[in-house]
Amino acid sequence: MQTLIERISGIETRTFRGRVAAVNGLLVEAEGPKAALTLGARAHIAHGSGESVCEVVGFRGETALMMSFGDLNGIRAGAEARLEPEAACVRPHTSWLGRVLDGAGRPRDGEGPLAEGESAYPLKGEPPCAHARARLGERLDLGVRALNVFAPMRTGQRLGIFAGSGVGKSVLMSMLAKGSAADVIVIGLIGERGREAREFVEDTLGPEGRSRAVVITETSDSPALARRQAAYMTMTVAEYFRDQGLSVLCLMDSVTRFALAQREIGLAAGEPPTTRGYTPSVFAELPRLLERAGPGPEGSGSITALFTVLVDGDDHNEPIADAVRGILDGHIVMSRQIAERGRFPAIDVLRSISRTAPEVYAPDEVPIAAEARKVLAAYADMEELIRLGAYTAGSNPEVDRAIAVNGPLEAFLAQGKDEASSIEESFAALAGILVDGKG
Repeated sequence: MQTLIERISGIETRTFRGRVAAVNGLLVEAEGPKAALTLGARAHIAHGSGESVCEVVGFRGETALMMSFGDLNGIRAGAEARLEPEAACVRPHTSWLGRVLDGAGRPRDGEGPLAEGESAYPLKGEPPCAHARARLGERLDLGVRALNVFAPMRTGQRLGIFAGSGVGKSVLMSMLAKGSAADVIVIGLIGERGREAREFVEDTLGPEGRSRAVVITETSDSPALARRQAAYMTMTVAEYFRDQGLSVLCLMDSVTRFALAQREIGLAAGEPPTTRGYTPSVFAELPRLLERAGPGPEGSGSITALFTVLVDGDDHNEPIADAVRGILDGHIVMSRQIAERGRFPAIDVLRSISRTAPEVYAPDEVPIAAEARKVLAAYADMEELIRLGAYTAGSNPEVDRAIAVNGPLEAFLAQGKDEASSIEESFAALAGILVDGKG
């Protein structure tokens, strides 16, 4: 009852109304009371076929520039706009596990309405204070051999998965969702192809993975505001479960499409394009989004996060990849060349790194991981000569050994999407391969 009283007492009793002055491309220009027309405020514009929800994204003089979360068809000059000056909030609930939502927190799975929790969480939440945050937790079993050995994660760590299109990011995400030891999984599918969203939930993720997951999705045909909000919603739901004291694994595919949505919004609002057309707000929003993941305040849970980055033209130094790599605690690189050879997940372990690896390896695991990297690097250095038949056996003992164990190592790094391997099993299998190679 007390919670209801607090919610009722916080309701704004005044009604703010404005008018649509013009519609220009993707922008709706509106005029109204200055107290309500603030950056980020929402406006509900009624028209013949229903109602459109818009958000204030900028100003031109005293005119507010808004973009719509839906279709602009039907909006006309002079239409009345009902304004909501409060920041957009959502009330997550534990019953959301197993459900599929859109960026506004509405159900997309046809399984009925969603329950509301007691606490309101702002969609554009702030990261916890850096000095009030807990330290990174224990090592997290990801269920993927290549990651458990070469890019280990601690609870609360954030890694990026960098790959071009069609290299297997979504399948790797499903493996992490099913094989990870986290309590809850929150998955954000930002700008996915329409046909792939349902396939990912029903086939790739499956009933087992979905039972402890919340999926937020906005497809590529959604307006830029909706795609951006899906990323905010993903982090907000993860923060709710973190505050329940749970270990949360947050998977977002992809940060690049979030950046593209923010670029579209920025360009429409009049921001100047900078590197490759990205606006300054893109590079301001990226750390605000990514820093929301990580350890929570002392006494709460944590958000361990994996963010995929769709590298443009397989260029791993393009602006978004470069910016994200500088924010996160490590990166996993997926290679098109490895995928073309038929080895999945196509993780390039020599280019992948976890910044917490030295702290999480057990004493007996350090030499195994180091020796495996050395062998893989020796083979990679001579790979062209080996494939051309120009390398003469016996010329270099290290290369000879690398050739001998290359087949077993490739089989070790390959893993079926329904197969899970623990940390102990991963290191035991790798140690066996290296010992046999010495013989």
